[in-house]
Amino acid sequence: MRIIAGPCQHESLEQSLEIARHCQEACNKYGFDYYFKASYDKANRTSIDGERGVGFENTMLDFEDMKKEIPNLKIVTDFHSQWEVEAMMYDYPDAIDVVQIPAFLCRQTDLIRAAVGSGKIVNIKKGQFLAPWDVKGILSKTKGAEEVWITERGTSFGYNNLVVDFSGMEYCLRSYSVPFVYDATHSVQKPSINGGSSGGDRTLVVPLLRAATALGVSNFFLEVHPDPDNAPSDGPNMLKLDDFDEALYNIAQYHYDPRNTG
Repeated sequence: MRIIAGPCQHESLEQSLEIARHCQEACNKYGFDYYFKASYDKANRTSIDGERGVGFENTMLDFEDMKKEIPNLKIVTDFHSQWEVEAMMYDYPDAIDVVQIPAFLCRQTDLIRAAVGSGKIVNIKKGQFLAPWDVKGILSKTKGAEEVWITERGTSFGYNNLVVDFSGMEYCLRSYSVPFVYDATHSVQKPSINGGSSGGDRTLVVPLLRAATALGVSNFFLEVHPDPDNAPSDGPNMLKLDDFDEALYNIAQYHYDPRNTG
């Protein structure tokens, strides 16, 4: 069982180290394999005024320092273009362990092939606009990958809302041989209304985790932050760092015979 957890944005080396140490300790307590996640650039913010992050180079350097500070730390970050994947390969080959493809870019063939060519694990966030059976087409583009994960993050439901389709998750568990990950924090996001900031309801995260574990999901994605109400992005749907242990307890308590690889 693996847990991918960290802030929406990488804001500073000190904060990311705090989060990674806390999450690593909690995952060790429950026997989960831990991956730290943070973004160097939020390239699809709702407004031009939204904070995007500290940038590619600064974040890669901080990730390298984090790996020196925390032995065996594994890091996930999302890439938005082919050139960024190539720059990581040539300039910062040891900074990350998993190349993540954002949901809105999950069908971008050149980006997926660049991720495959990196030799890293590739985590593809399933687009909110895709049916579970559409994942087959995405996987057809990943031939030769070291390892591929598919992450569910909620499905578009009319305007400005998401629905968690557990029958669709069951389809993915049953139909695909790659590890399946459930993103419980983005699933409670409320997309922006009239161009405003996105909202969310973090109180729904733990109940959804319990439901997914009972279904047989073994891998989870959670955004966490020491002070999510003042985070630069995704605050309303992020878990408070102090509540991370409770989330893991619920995963361990309600977990049912996993059917997904990994």
